[in-house]
Amino acid sequence: MAKDLQAAHAARLPENRNRALTALTDARVGLGRVGASMPTEEVLKFAYAHARARDAVHADFDVETLANALEAIGHRSVSVRSAAPDRMTYLRRPDLGRRLADDDRERLDALQTEGVDIGIVVADGLSATAVHVNAVPFLAALLPLLHSAGLTVGPVTFVQNARVAVGDEIGALLRARLVLVLIGERPGLSSADSLGVYLTHGPLPGRSDAERNCISNIREGGLVPPLAARKAMWLVNESLRRQLSGVALKEEEATLIGAAAEG
Repeated sequence: MAKDLQAAHAARLPENRNRALTALTDARVGLGRVGASMPTEEVLKFAYAHARARDAVHADFDVETLANALEAIGHRSVSVRSAAPDRMTYLRRPDLGRRLADDDRERLDALQTEGVDIGIVVADGLSATAVHVNAVPFLAALLPLLHSAGLTVGPVTFVQNARVAVGDEIGALLRARLVLVLIGERPGLSSADSLGVYLTHGPLPGRSDAERNCISNIREGGLVPPLAARKAMWLVNESLRRQLSGVALKEEEATLIGAAAEG
């Protein structure tokens, strides 16, 4: 009898370890086995996650709803398009997503006659779903911090079928000292709703990725929007003070941890 109990306990040990691992991460760990295959439940979960990721890439960008939500918290916006005329072209031609359509470039250039401290761009990127879920909560936390610091903010610019670098052109047209690009990150099988924020000081067409700072995995299951806003505010302050961004601007973890504790 005692041997039977010991054998049953030993059989449960892998299951218990798997539960401990899965409680700590959304990653696909401890999936278990049925013979030489995965359990049917895990196969179905994988198929569902893959479908969510595909849907996020092809989801329509609901600019109107986002613009209304921004207006409700007292901030204006403008909508433009990249040079990619449709979603399939955007996916096949990343270069077109990095610049504005010609007519929208002219319209945006005429919109702002005086410079601003901060330009904010909201782009669908590779997951409009991430933007729909996280952009407004992030901005609702960030905008009061920017205003409290006495920084001027241009209209939030929504860009359809856009890549990160489109923010350089928009920031230059708005004559912004610094641009923040909120963009849907490439969906993974554990998260289809992850938002990224890219900060570039002195935005101009031709800036390299090494000249940007990035805050990634902004979502409820990752870095929650209010804390991401505090991290972004620290980077904004330091970028403007030092007049640089990218690899030359390192995050000081103690400062960020302190900001999180205060929040």
